[in-house]
Amino acid sequence: MLEIKNLSYEVQGEEGCLGILRDISLTIPDGKLVVVTGPNGGGKTTLARAIMGLVTPTAGQILWNGQDVTALGITQRAKAGISYAFQQPARFKGLRIGDLLELAAGTVLRHDEQCQYLTRVGLCANDYIDREMDASLSGGEVKRVEIATVLARRAPLMIFDEPEAGIDLWSFSQLTRTFRALHQEGDATLIIISHQERIIDLADDIVLLSQGRIAAQGPRGEILPRLLTDSSAPVERSCYGKKEAEYRG
Repeated sequence: MLEIKNLSYEVQGEEGCLGILRDISLTIPDGKLVVVTGPNGGGKTTLARAIMGLVTPTAGQILWNGQDVTALGITQRAKAGISYAFQQPARFKGLRIGDLLELAAGTVLRHDEQCQYLTRVGLCANDYIDREMDASLSGGEVKRVEIATVLARRAPLMIFDEPEAGIDLWSFSQLTRTFRALHQEGDATLIIISHQERIIDLADDIVLLSQGRIAAQGPRGEILPRLLTDSSAPVERSCYGKKEAEYRG
Protein backbone atom coordinates (compact mmCIF):
# COMPACT_ATOMS: atom_id res chain seq x y z
CA MET A 1 0.00 0.00 0.00
CA LEU A 2 1.18 3.51 -0.84
CA GLU A 3 0.29 6.21 1.68
CA ILE A 4 0.96 9.89 1.09
CA LYS A 5 0.35 12.08 4.11
CA ASN A 6 0.11 15.88 3.99
CA LEU A 7 2.78 16.10 1.30
CA SER A 8 3.98 19.54 0.26
CA TYR A 9 6.76 20.73 -2.01
CA GLU A 10 7.86 24.35 -2.35
CA VAL A 11 10.49 26.07 -4.46
CA GLN A 12 11.96 29.51 -4.04
CA GLY A 13 10.86 31.92 -6.76
CA GLU A 14 11.46 35.58 -7.47
CA GLU A 15 8.37 36.50 -5.47
CA GLY A 16 8.96 34.10 -2.60
CA CYS A 17 8.03 30.47 -2.02
CA LEU A 18 5.97 28.80 -4.70
CA GLY A 19 3.86 25.83 -3.66
CA ILE A 20 4.07 23.05 -6.25
CA LEU A 21 2.36 20.45 -4.06
CA ARG A 22 0.06 21.59 -1.27
CA ASP A 23 -0.92 19.22 1.52
CA ILE A 24 -1.50 16.12 -0.63
CA SER A 25 -2.96 13.10 1.18
CA LEU A 26 -3.64 9.94 -0.76
CA THR A 27 -3.89 6.20 -0.11
CA ILE A 28 -3.47 3.67 -2.93
CA PRO A 29 -4.16 0.02 -2.00
CA ASP A 30 -2.12 -2.79 -3.51
CA GLY A 31 -3.09 -3.87 -7.02
CA LYS A 32 -4.93 -0.69 -7.93
CA LEU A 33 -4.51 1.24 -11.17
CA VAL A 34 -4.69 4.95 -10.42
CA VAL A 35 -4.52 7.66 -13.06
CA VAL A 36 -3.39 11.13 -11.99
CA THR A 37 -4.62 13.81 -14.36
CA GLY A 38 -5.27 17.54 -14.45
CA PRO A 39 -4.18 20.75 -16.15
CA ASN A 40 -0.55 21.40 -17.05
CA GLY A 41 1.40 22.78 -14.12
CA GLY A 42 -0.96 21.19 -11.62
CA GLY A 43 1.74 19.14 -9.90
CA LYS A 44 1.23 15.71 -11.48
CA THR A 45 4.82 15.00 -12.48
CA THR A 46 6.15 16.54 -9.26
CA LEU A 47 3.99 14.15 -7.24
CA ALA A 48 5.28 11.18 -9.23
CA ARG A 49 8.87 12.35 -8.84
CA ALA A 50 8.37 12.81 -5.10
CA ILE A 51 7.16 9.21 -4.77
CA MET A 52 10.26 7.99 -6.63
CA GLY A 53 12.58 10.24 -4.60
CA LEU A 54 13.60 12.52 -7.46
CA VAL A 55 12.48 15.55 -5.47
CA THR A 56 12.49 15.97 -1.69
CA PRO A 57 9.22 17.21 -0.19
CA THR A 58 9.32 20.14 2.17
CA ALA A 59 6.65 18.58 4.41
CA GLY A 60 4.71 15.36 4.81
CA GLN A 61 5.39 11.65 4.55
CA ILE A 62 5.48 8.90 1.94
CA LEU A 63 4.97 5.36 3.19
CA TRP A 64 5.33 2.24 1.04
CA ASN A 65 4.09 -1.00 2.58
CA GLY A 66 4.30 0.60 6.01
CA GLN A 67 7.89 1.79 5.55
CA ASP A 68 8.54 5.52 5.71
CA VAL A 69 10.53 6.15 2.53
CA THR A 70 10.38 9.96 2.67
CA ALA A 71 14.08 10.33 3.41
CA LEU A 72 15.27 7.45 1.22
CA GLY A 73 17.18 8.01 -2.01
CA ILE A 74 16.25 6.74 -5.46
CA THR A 75 18.35 3.57 -5.21
CA GLN A 76 16.87 2.62 -1.85
CA ARG A 77 13.34 3.16 -3.13
CA ALA A 78 14.09 1.10 -6.21
CA LYS A 79 15.30 -1.72 -3.97
CA ALA A 80 12.08 -1.36 -1.98
CA GLY A 81 10.12 -2.06 -5.16
CA ILE A 82 9.31 1.33 -6.69
CA SER A 83 9.96 1.92 -10.40
CA TYR A 84 9.52 4.99 -12.60
CA ALA A 85 9.23 5.65 -16.33
CA PHE A 86 10.21 9.22 -17.18
CA GLN A 87 8.23 11.49 -19.46
CA GLN A 88 11.52 12.17 -21.26
CA PRO A 89 13.77 9.11 -20.81
CA ALA A 90 17.55 9.20 -20.77
CA ARG A 91 19.72 7.74 -23.54
CA PHE A 92 22.76 5.55 -22.97
CA LYS A 93 25.33 5.51 -25.75
CA GLY A 94 27.12 2.17 -25.99
CA LEU A 95 24.47 0.22 -24.09
CA ARG A 96 22.46 -2.34 -26.05
CA ILE A 97 18.73 -2.45 -25.48
CA GLY A 98 18.96 -6.16 -24.71
CA ASP A 99 21.55 -5.42 -22.02
CA LEU A 100 19.39 -2.66 -20.62
CA LEU A 101 16.47 -5.07 -20.27
CA GLU A 102 18.70 -7.52 -18.41
CA LEU A 103 19.94 -4.78 -16.08
CA ALA A 104 16.33 -3.89 -15.32
CA ALA A 105 15.34 -7.51 -14.76
CA GLY A 106 18.39 -8.18 -12.59
CA THR A 107 19.09 -11.43 -14.40
CA VAL A 108 20.08 -12.89 -17.76
CA LEU A 109 17.07 -12.99 -20.07
CA ARG A 110 16.49 -15.48 -22.84
CA HIS A 111 16.02 -14.06 -26.32
CA ASP A 112 12.30 -14.88 -26.23
CA GLU A 113 11.92 -13.09 -22.87
CA GLN A 114 13.54 -9.95 -24.27
CA CYS A 115 11.24 -10.20 -27.27
CA GLN A 116 8.22 -10.48 -25.03
CA TYR A 117 8.96 -7.23 -23.18
CA LEU A 118 9.61 -5.29 -26.39
CA THR A 119 6.56 -6.70 -28.13
CA ARG A 120 4.38 -5.56 -25.23
CA VAL A 121 5.31 -1.95 -25.99
CA GLY A 122 4.86 -2.25 -29.75
CA LEU A 123 8.46 -2.78 -30.88
CA CYS A 124 9.67 -5.49 -33.24
CA ALA A 125 12.15 -7.22 -30.97
CA ASN A 126 14.56 -8.44 -33.65
CA ASP A 127 15.01 -4.86 -34.85
CA TYR A 128 15.84 -3.47 -31.42
CA ILE A 129 17.55 -5.96 -29.10
CA ASP A 130 21.04 -5.28 -30.53
CA ARG A 131 20.55 -1.53 -31.07
CA GLU A 132 22.07 0.99 -28.71
CA MET A 133 19.93 3.21 -26.50
CA ASP A 134 21.36 6.31 -28.16
CA ALA A 135 20.51 9.26 -30.38
CA SER A 136 19.69 6.97 -33.33
CA LEU A 137 16.36 6.19 -31.65
CA SER A 138 13.40 8.53 -31.91
CA GLY A 139 11.81 9.99 -28.79
CA GLY A 140 8.90 7.58 -29.09
CA GLU A 141 11.22 4.58 -29.46
CA VAL A 142 13.22 5.58 -26.38
CA LYS A 143 9.97 6.01 -24.46
CA ARG A 144 8.76 2.53 -25.37
CA VAL A 145 12.11 0.92 -24.52
CA GLU A 146 12.06 2.54 -21.09
CA ILE A 147 8.54 1.28 -20.44
CA ALA A 148 9.75 -2.19 -21.46
CA THR A 149 12.52 -1.95 -18.83
CA VAL A 150 9.94 -1.11 -16.17
CA LEU A 151 7.95 -4.18 -17.21
CA ALA A 152 11.12 -6.30 -17.09
CA ARG A 153 11.87 -5.14 -13.57
CA ARG A 154 8.43 -6.32 -12.39
CA ALA A 155 8.43 -3.95 -9.41
CA PRO A 156 5.35 -4.00 -7.18
CA LEU A 157 4.85 -0.24 -7.69
CA MET A 158 5.14 1.08 -11.26
CA ILE A 159 4.87 4.79 -12.03
CA PHE A 160 4.45 5.93 -15.65
CA ASP A 161 4.73 9.64 -16.48
CA GLU A 162 2.65 10.39 -19.61
CA PRO A 163 3.50 7.11 -21.36
CA GLU A 164 1.59 8.20 -24.47
CA ALA A 165 3.86 11.18 -25.17
CA GLY A 166 5.59 10.89 -28.55
CA ILE A 167 4.10 7.48 -29.32
CA ASP A 168 2.38 6.61 -32.58
CA LEU A 169 -1.20 5.37 -32.85
CA TRP A 170 -0.43 1.66 -33.18
CA SER A 171 1.97 1.67 -30.25
CA PHE A 172 -0.48 3.68 -28.16
CA SER A 173 -3.11 1.01 -28.70
CA GLN A 174 -0.54 -1.64 -27.77
CA LEU A 175 0.32 0.23 -24.58
CA THR A 176 -3.29 0.46 -23.45
CA ARG A 177 -3.59 -3.29 -23.92
CA THR A 178 -0.37 -3.77 -21.94
CA PHE A 179 -1.59 -1.63 -19.05
CA ARG A 180 -4.91 -3.46 -19.03
CA ALA A 181 -3.14 -6.84 -18.96
CA LEU A 182 -0.75 -5.71 -16.20
CA HIS A 183 -3.68 -4.61 -14.10
CA GLN A 184 -5.56 -7.83 -14.67
CA GLU A 185 -2.52 -9.83 -13.58
CA GLY A 186 -2.79 -8.02 -10.25
CA ASP A 187 0.90 -8.27 -9.38
CA ALA A 188 1.61 -4.53 -9.26
CA THR A 189 0.17 -1.21 -8.24
CA LEU A 190 0.13 1.16 -11.21
CA ILE A 191 0.20 4.96 -11.12
CA ILE A 192 -0.13 6.58 -14.55
CA ILE A 193 0.13 10.30 -15.25
CA SER A 194 -2.01 10.97 -18.31
CA HIS A 195 -4.46 13.26 -20.12
CA GLN A 196 -5.65 10.58 -22.52
CA GLU A 197 -9.23 9.40 -22.10
CA ARG A 198 -8.40 5.83 -23.17
CA ILE A 199 -5.77 5.55 -20.44
CA ILE A 200 -7.92 7.30 -17.84
CA ASP A 201 -10.70 4.87 -18.69
CA LEU A 202 -8.47 1.99 -17.50
CA ALA A 203 -8.29 3.38 -13.97
CA ASP A 204 -9.87 2.01 -10.83
CA ASP A 205 -9.54 5.46 -9.31
CA ILE A 206 -8.78 8.90 -10.71
CA VAL A 207 -6.95 11.72 -8.94
CA LEU A 208 -7.38 15.23 -10.33
CA LEU A 209 -4.55 17.60 -9.41
CA SER A 210 -4.94 21.32 -9.93
CA GLN A 211 -2.74 24.11 -8.59
CA GLY A 212 -0.87 21.62 -6.44
CA ARG A 213 -3.94 20.31 -4.65
CA ILE A 214 -6.25 17.34 -5.06
CA ALA A 215 -9.30 18.88 -6.69
CA ALA A 216 -11.15 15.56 -6.95
CA GLN A 217 -10.52 11.88 -6.38
CA GLY A 218 -12.61 8.76 -6.52
CA PRO A 219 -13.74 5.83 -8.63
CA ARG A 220 -13.49 6.16 -12.43
CA GLY A 221 -17.26 5.98 -12.86
CA GLU A 222 -17.70 8.96 -10.57
CA ILE A 223 -14.81 11.19 -11.67
CA LEU A 224 -14.43 10.58 -15.42
CA PRO A 225 -17.86 11.95 -16.45
CA ARG A 226 -17.02 15.12 -14.54
CA LEU A 227 -13.66 15.45 -16.27
CA LEU A 228 -15.21 15.09 -19.71
CA THR A 229 -17.46 18.10 -19.06
CA ASP A 230 -14.99 20.21 -17.04
CA SER A 231 -13.10 22.67 -19.23
CA SER A 232 -10.62 23.38 -16.40
CA ALA A 233 -9.39 19.78 -16.50
CA PRO A 234 -9.45 18.89 -20.20
CA VAL A 235 -9.18 15.26 -21.16
CA GLU A 236 -7.65 14.57 -24.57
CA ARG A 237 -10.26 12.67 -26.54
CA SER A 238 -9.63 13.47 -30.20
CA CYS A 239 -5.84 13.04 -30.40
CA TYR A 240 -6.19 9.29 -30.75
CA GLY A 241 -9.94 8.80 -30.90
CA LYS A 242 -10.56 10.25 -34.37
CA LYS A 243 -7.32 8.88 -35.83
CA GLU A 244 -8.03 5.45 -34.44
CA ALA A 245 -11.49 5.44 -35.95
CA GLU A 246 -9.94 6.28 -39.32
CA TYR A 247 -7.23 3.66 -38.76
CA ARG A 248 -9.87 1.02 -38.13
CA GLY A 249 -11.68 2.07 -41.32
